[in-house]
Amino acid sequence: MTVAYGSIKLVLFSVDRTKMKPYKDSRPNQIVIMTILLTCLMSSQCSAQLLSGPRSGGRGSERLITEPGPASRAGVPDWNIDNDFTDDIFTFVRIMYSGRGWGGRGGSWRTDFPNADLNFSYRLEQLTSMIVDPEGGTINLLDDKLYDYPFIFIIDPRTLSFKDNEAKALRRYLMNGGFLMVDDFWGTTMKRDFLSEMEKVFPNKKPISLELSHPIFNAVFPMKIKPQVPSEDSAERNKGRGVYETYEDEIINRYGEGPAPADYLAILDDNERIMVLICHNTDLSDGWEEEGKSQWFFSRFSESLSYPMGINIVYYALTH
Repeated sequence: MTVAYGSIKLVLFSVDRTKMKPYKDSRPNQIVIMTILLTCLMSSQCSAQLLSGPRSGGRGSERLITEPGPASRAGVPDWNIDNDFTDDIFTFVRIMYSGRGWGGRGGSWRTDFPNADLNFSYRLEQLTSMIVDPEGGTINLLDDKLYDYPFIFIIDPRTLSFKDNEAKALRRYLMNGGFLMVDDFWGTTMKRDFLSEMEKVFPNKKPISLELSHPIFNAVFPMKIKPQVPSEDSAERNKGRGVYETYEDEIINRYGEGPAPADYLAILDDNERIMVLICHNTDLSDGWEEEGKSQWFFSRFSESLSYPMGINIVYYALTH
């Protein structure tokens, strides 16, 4: 069911009670799996439990979602949308912006793309009763279709710079009920630069640090900590090294900052609804993108932190 909140269309969210089975990539030795049992009281608080078990997997190739054929999904299962529910589809929408990502991989908006988007969309389809677009989507802030999507995502915003018309468009979108999730940036320098850009959007609104008791941390999965997720290779290099295991070591090596705990900052509207969730000193999307790289990383980060928190965020975004 779709309802209106301001000018934004919202897709009502509920959680399936069924036990989900693992899926196997069609390529040898590439099994990307998660078995989850979700139990939910639909009109009140939801709870969920991740079931442990043998995990193995392989990472799909980095291809654009728009490329034709099965390979473009990097081994992620596909599904069809019932024609009777075309107006009720949730699409994971990534914002395109200019800038350069790490390692010269193009614009920063492409970090972890498309694997993170495809995997997370699949898990939403698999684990909830939402009708989810299997392809996800990309859009810029000046696109007239922005208002069709209640949830948008910005990643790795270290080089992001809003033009005046983009800041105005984003402010209008958020004030009319939209939700922005920002992920994958670390340290004080990136935080300072990004918050400076957000001042163009909301000159008079300062972000607040959310306590673990905030509903977004317990919307479906009760989180015992504020999730901190590094890249898989950083985690492997620092396995067993305490706080270094969960912090992105490239930030330490390149900027001389860290380790430091994850922080979840929020910009609120006048009714204290979160309009912007800023996931700082963490990279939830790497837990989505790299879920199949190793059994240890999947169990340690993807299954226990990235997917539960991601589902919590989407649940909150679509119900507030």
